[in-house]
Amino acid sequence: MNANPAPACPDASLLAALQRAGLVDEPGHAVFEALSGGVSSDIWKVTTATQSFCVKRALAKLKVAADWSAPVERNRYEVAWMRVVRGIVPDAVPGILLHDEDEMLCAMSYLDPASHRLWKSELRDGRADPADAAEVGRRLGRIHAATAGDAQVAALFPANDIFHAIRLEPYLEATATKHPDLRDILFGLSRRTGAERLAMIHGDVSPKNILLGPTGPVFLDAECACIGDPAFDLAFCLNHLLLKCLWTPAARESFHACFSALAAAYLEQVGWEAAADLEQRAASLLPGLFLARVDGKSPVEYIYDERDKERVRCCARALLLKPPWRLAEVMSAWKEELHS
Repeated sequence: MNANPAPACPDASLLAALQRAGLVDEPGHAVFEALSGGVSSDIWKVTTATQSFCVKRALAKLKVAADWSAPVERNRYEVAWMRVVRGIVPDAVPGILLHDEDEMLCAMSYLDPASHRLWKSELRDGRADPADAAEVGRRLGRIHAATAGDAQVAALFPANDIFHAIRLEPYLEATATKHPDLRDILFGLSRRTGAERLAMIHGDVSPKNILLGPTGPVFLDAECACIGDPAFDLAFCLNHLLLKCLWTPAARESFHACFSALAAAYLEQVGWEAAADLEQRAASLLPGLFLARVDGKSPVEYIYDERDKERVRCCARALLLKPPWRLAEVMSAWKEELHS
């Protein structure tokens, strides 16, 4: 998250919540900076005489061109996800300082960009280290393994309607409107993914939500968290490594290596089910997510050339019509498309 040049002026209800929690004594004694990088929440960096922290409040209407709304209660589940992860991989999430149920906002520790590099920026600049990718996969797998079948964790996430509203509908189902011949396939992937309730998932494991800290990756922005199919988290993250091949072509080989390293490290952690079964679901879901990032409600901002969009469509459509069983098959098909 990067600070905007001009300071923000949060509204009175947010300021009151911070004062009630003792994080701010008087509004004039704190400096607020708006942070950019997200479409689903307003985010501020707050600096007081004693500390710096972030405040995040969920928006009912997301900041995208399409008509896309989601319940603000997702803030509650983001906090729950982070608190659970804190007990599994403590340094994989920021510390939660406040959660205000009335305002649906939370405050968390601020992680200095000087020591916590945004993975998306690193990939954009061609610094794609397979060791970083492997650790992302390893930590994600550990979180899924520790929460799979855990009734106490499941009780924190009684439904996955928000996950459907923010992920399945705008990605898979909305994409079907532009590809009506794939409607049954895309809606089938949506229904299958929504029906699985195996482990606590993040729902937005993207390089823009991962910081590379001094002790390993740190996950942010868990607004889509629920009990769901861990294959979604794996496929969602791997999807970005495919797409980055069009953003930074010179680093394609490194992105391929990161894809393989992340997948392998993740699958080593799978013990709640057969790893091959999970991989098959991830491999068949991945082309749908791939297509969604050019034709869904949330297209990636860096693919604007129509020729590149057609490359994504060509590869994704072929894989949707003939679903792969292994993740390596997806990478192989994309490599072939890039070299055609």
